[in-house]
Amino acid sequence: MGAYILRRLLLVIPTLIGIMVVNFTLMQFVPGGPVEQAIAIAQGQGDVFGGFSGGNGNEGLTELETGGGDEKYAGSRGLPPEYIAQLEKEFGFDKPPVQRFLGMMWDYFRFDFGDSYFQSQPVVDVVLDKLPVSLTLGLWSLLLSYAISIPLGVAKAVRDGSRFDIWTSGVIIALYAIPGFLFAILLLVLFAGGSYLQIFPLRGLTSDQTVWDTLSFWGKVKDYIWHATLPIIAYTIGGFASLTLLTKNSFLDEIKKQYVVTARAKGLSENRVLYGHVFRNAMLIVIAGFPAAFIGIFFGGSLIIESIFSLDGLGRLGFEAAVARDYPIFFGTLFVFGLIGLIVGILSDLMYVLVDPRIDFERRQG
Repeated sequence: MGAYILRRLLLVIPTLIGIMVVNFTLMQFVPGGPVEQAIAIAQGQGDVFGGFSGGNGNEGLTELETGGGDEKYAGSRGLPPEYIAQLEKEFGFDKPPVQRFLGMMWDYFRFDFGDSYFQSQPVVDVVLDKLPVSLTLGLWSLLLSYAISIPLGVAKAVRDGSRFDIWTSGVIIALYAIPGFLFAILLLVLFAGGSYLQIFPLRGLTSDQTVWDTLSFWGKVKDYIWHATLPIIAYTIGGFASLTLLTKNSFLDEIKKQYVVTARAKGLSENRVLYGHVFRNAMLIVIAGFPAAFIGIFFGGSLIIESIFSLDGLGRLGFEAAVARDYPIFFGTLFVFGLIGLIVGILSDLMYVLVDPRIDFERRQG
């Protein structure tokens, strides 16, 4: 197992470099880079999100301002060359792309992610500021998914083919087919002051700061739960459905095995057979997938759901960084999330071995 882990760890670095190379190369061909964003701000064309969220970055600029497309940067006509050169140096565009990439990777491998181009803060501080939102939503969504899916999946497996199994399967498939963002809108319409009830707040994870500061500890807990209920349900819906079916199928596979027949022949009670023997083996694939599931929900937070509920999390951060061409945030978060994802893949394999020591990845590879 040690040799297998070592091989996987050695593959992390080239895999991570490959991910960064592909994304860095693609970003070189995306119009409207950081220099154009700074020029737009300097000329009063709007903030970093105004006029550069799509197209070629020239929307709203006249033919005279763009110089008919002959200028190196859109909208730079009339600006002193010294100012353009200063911007290039500030953003590192006075160097060739290969040199910029190598310098960036050298810094990243030392966990030096630099400062945001447009927020005047270190990248680490910006990410940490958004982290609590994604962390809490991801954690509670995952716990809720497991808390519902495992008992429901076991119940469906035990009652396989029954009316309960058929009806719950229909509901699960219907919920799985509904996109998360559409379900989030439905929740707002039904329970957040849309056309029906106004039980939950419309936006945010907490009340306004003035109200929040006046609340007691338990008042803050209640306020947080009140605000977080709808976003957590919207986050949970997709993972809950797939995890329930996975649990059921895993349980059914174990029930059909010979050791279950033997245990029943020995006179063991049905509960002892199901929960003393079958459950542990059936939960192997579910438990082993916990790290990957957590990272998937945590780092794959839905941008649309965050936008619907006005949540300032990592999903919106990544989108805004891409739109604004804020490369330090975009590539810095990509590097960290890619590294964590690769390590979690190794941890998932270790979880398999921990739950079932019979698994030997080295022998399988041999």
